[in-house]
Amino acid sequence: MNDSDSTPKSREQEDEILEQWCARVIRALDVEELDVDIKEVLALAGRAAHGVLRPAAPLTTFIVGYAAGRAATGAKSPNVAAANATETANRLCREVNDD
Repeated sequence: MNDSDSTPKSREQEDEILEQWCARVIRALDVEELDVDIKEVLALAGRAAHGVLRPAAPLTTFIVGYAAGRAATGAKSPNVAAANATETANRLCREVNDD
């Protein structure tokens, strides 16, 4: 799964690599109950990178993940918590673009 070579990848190849990587990280972190919407996470990262500043992408996705994890310890499922945290971050990205 090493993607360190500079060979151009098709969109399908990139999607497969990301799905495999996501599954590997999920297994390693023992969070198999989590259903990751890869496209939504990448879309949020893109909005943060382009709407705020490029380094805002990993920072935003990390904070969303942390917030979702904290919320999931309550009554919410991990997927509901992640969806709620993602929507909040998306709203903030839209607000930055409106300023």
